[in-house]
Order: sequence, then structure tokens, then C-alpha cells
Amino acid sequence: MSEKKHTRVAYGETLARLGESNERIVVLDADLSASTQTHRFARVFPERFFQMGIAEGDMAVTAAGLAAAGKIPFISTFVIFALRGWEQIRNSVARTNLPVNIVLTHGGLSVGEDGASAQACEDISIMRALPRMKVIVPADCVETERVIEYLAANPDGPTYVRLTRNTVPVLFDEQYVFTPGKAARMRDGGDGTIIACGQMVYRALGAAERLAAKGLDVRVLNMSTIKPLDGEAVVAAARETGRIVTAEEHTVVGGLGSAVAEHLALHAPAPMAMVGVQDVFGESGTPDQLFERYGLTEAAIAEKMVALCNG
Repeated sequence: MSEKKHTRVAYGETLARLGESNERIVVLDADLSASTQTHRFARVFPERFFQMGIAEGDMAVTAAGLAAAGKIPFISTFVIFALRGWEQIRNSVARTNLPVNIVLTHGGLSVGEDGASAQACEDISIMRALPRMKVIVPADCVETERVIEYLAANPDGPTYVRLTRNTVPVLFDEQYVFTPGKAARMRDGGDGTIIACGQMVYRALGAAERLAAKGLDVRVLNMSTIKPLDGEAVVAAARETGRIVTAEEHTVVGGLGSAVAEHLALHAPAPMAMVGVQDVFGESGTPDQLFERYGLTEAAIAEKMVALCNG
């Protein structure tokens, strides 16, 4: 896992490549195309790129209109700013079940030095609560590429894709196939399971290595699709490994941990712990400092699993 790359760069590159063969793809941005990387699409397809300015609600409504006209729209800005247009996303996109792809960057604590006002750690909860909205958090640049390819080829209702600001290790090779609604098993094990999403997947793998040194063999699942959740994988993990730890760069209120806990409570109760932001706002710091400060580390994940095993 030595190579690192921005998931947002993979997003921009993939859009520009897909635009060559799919003329239905249109891209909208809210004055941040250099950061979201949609400028790559704009440079080669200016007639299909719409710079909406700082008007996120208008961007959502415009994308809904384009989708209704048969286009495949991708809309982008920073996560925190897109939430200004949540009402329009709810009423014009989700309620009408239009195939609008909401691909937002700069999610989570890893926004870093910009501080709490820019660190959206509540977005998965907010989007997950919307009926018909699918929620995807890719683990690396390769999975991001595959997700965007899938969405462009299969326009089917609204989808939220969450990307981050910082680089993340490359976990998958070019043969990786993204299957929506299905978890990818990254490591086998029978003593417990770590279920992670986004850049917490590589930290979950690191935690599993730490646990192996302690004699614990732990399964790792990449739950990139949070909604619809892969309930079969969750139940199998509970029944086959007995203990679950979730890991996310997001509040534990309503995110991946909540989704897993809800499913376990109904179908396969098991001892469980959650690694994530503990119902607080962030602060300014480097991503590494913030992950340490808020307990989003390999050591923290491993400690949660050890506690479950000793409990």
C-alpha cells in the first residue's frame, strides 16, 4: 500500500474519459471545479459542463431537470457546501427518483487545517435518511473509478458518492469489479470482523495486522455501499466471527456503524463496537493529527476488537 492517490483526481479523470464515449454525461459544479477535479471534464467538453456558481440548491434542481431530459448528470462541490441544497436534493432529486449522481469531495476530518466549519462528518447520515438515495464511500482511487463507471452506465435513481481531500493508499488492482450493494472481503478471519468504508479501510487492514501479531485472526470487509447495506455479509460476519467493529471517518450517529447496528439488532445480534467521530465537531489540524485526536487509527480499531474478545 505504498502508492497513494486522491480519490477526487480519479473521479475527474474518469469523468473526462467516459465523456468521450457517452454524450449523455453532463457535469455541474458550484465554483470549485479545480478542487473537485471536474475541471478535467470541463476542459474537453465545455458544452456539457455547467459552472453554477455558489448556488448549490440551483445546481441540484438543474441536474434534476437534465436527468428528466435524459441526461446523466454528475454534480460536485465540497460536502459541507452541498448540504445547503439538501432541500432541493430531497424534493427535486430523491423524491422524484431521478438519476442524479451527487459526487462530493472534501468529506470528513481529513479536510484538515480548514477546521470544524469545513469538516462535514454528518453527510452520510443526512443522505442515508433520504428514501431512494444510494450512498457509496469508495476505499481508494480504483474503486472510485469503478463506481463512476458503474453510475454512468447504469443511471437508476439518485446516488451519493463521498470522496475526500487527501491522498489514500491504493488497495485494488485494475481487475477490481465494483458490485453495488455488496461488501468486498479484504481479509479472512474467524475471531472477529472489522467493517470499514472510505479511507478507514486501509486502517482496518493495518489494525488486522496488529491483531494478527496478538494471535487474533480478523476478517476485514470494505462496505463501500452503505445504502443499500450488504446485510448478508453483515449477518455472515456476526455468525461466523462473533464480533463486529465498524470504522468510518464520520460521526457514529447515523453512519456506517449505525447501519450495521440496525441490521444486527434485527437479524443477528452480536457484540459490537464503533470507531468514528463521537458526536462532536472537529478542529483544525493535519489529517494525521486529527485521526489520532479523534481515535480513527489502526491502534484504536485494534483496541476495540481486543476489548470485545476479552469481554
